[in-house]
Amino acid sequence: MRNLIINILGTIILLMSSCAGAFAFFSDMDTNHWAYKQIKDLSEQSIVIGYPDGTFKPDENVTRAEFASMAIKALGQEHANVIQSINFADINSDYWAYDAIEKAVYFDLISNDKDSENFRPEDPVSRSEALSIAVNSLTTEQISRQKAIDVLSKKYKDTNEIPENFIITAGKAEILDMITSIPERKEYMDSDRPATRAEVTAILNNMMIQAKLNPNAKLAEAMRKKTGEGYVIENATVQGSVGTIPKDSIVPIILNRGFSTQYSLKGEDFTAHTDKNYITPDKYIMIYNGTKFIGVLREVQKGRLFVRNGIMKLEVQTINTPNDQNFITNMIGDVTVKKGRFMTWFRKVFKGEKIVVKQGNTIYVRFLRPIKTDLTNGWIY
Repeated sequence: MRNLIINILGTIILLMSSCAGAFAFFSDMDTNHWAYKQIKDLSEQSIVIGYPDGTFKPDENVTRAEFASMAIKALGQEHANVIQSINFADINSDYWAYDAIEKAVYFDLISNDKDSENFRPEDPVSRSEALSIAVNSLTTEQISRQKAIDVLSKKYKDTNEIPENFIITAGKAEILDMITSIPERKEYMDSDRPATRAEVTAILNNMMIQAKLNPNAKLAEAMRKKTGEGYVIENATVQGSVGTIPKDSIVPIILNRGFSTQYSLKGEDFTAHTDKNYITPDKYIMIYNGTKFIGVLREVQKGRLFVRNGIMKLEVQTINTPNDQNFITNMIGDVTVKKGRFMTWFRKVFKGEKIVVKQGNTIYVRFLRPIKTDLTNGWIY
């Protein structure tokens, strides 16, 4: 019986392994789909998502608002702080994608040149609109209208039907190999046809590749790793645009009010802040000056003569960054008093040390787990 069970389990595992190659992450997707890799890669990064029933629906359409949100995520700017007023008549600040659309305007992905023009957020995004946003994210070489037509006419049977205001952009997209289409329409630009979810994903994937090489001016600045002076975390590491503060790293924080072992209580709230950046040895900023630390007094014991020295331990539970991110963390710090050699000996023998810290005093806290930060915008992962 035991061998039978083992054989059955082994068969199940083999079947699951073989099925994984054909049906991996969405129930309606398999490895034979033309956009399988792009959809898999971008879904793993949460740039595109499936439906609650486990499907992706690759042939469905995407709204203009949805595509703006996807594009901002694909470019890694969902957490960027921008000041950009937009004046679309058909959306307001309560609209779910307002923030993404605002960023899309700021980063020159879309224009909002006229007051009170419509954005049409619920209309399906067309192939020309999706490709225009992708090309607008880049710094590209200028080409003539005739050059664009020459390039496009070699491949697309409907070149003469491409809208005049899209011809040059389409030519740039073709030169950069950014245009993708459902297999049965590969010979057609289909400029005005609503883009499918699979096509949108492939376009976003191509945009991400090109934007890493030649982003437009505003994106280049936003995607630049920021540097500055500050407190150096010597064992911090950098990979690409991500900095890692390792577990057990120790950093200084400034208390916003004072405490004492003689009157403060365990569980009492405290706040602190940084008065300098936390930086890597190469001066990349991981946590910005002005970041707020929120926590509690983890342990408090009064100092009693001949009994014990005072004990005070702090626990940081939340980091509030200048970009208004509240990040749940776990950091601890033992509050100690600096002593000379004689007082060190005295307190070992007679005990009774009282710990008093004042507003503005510096204490040191230790990370109990590593954290990763985006070096372009200070977002903590």
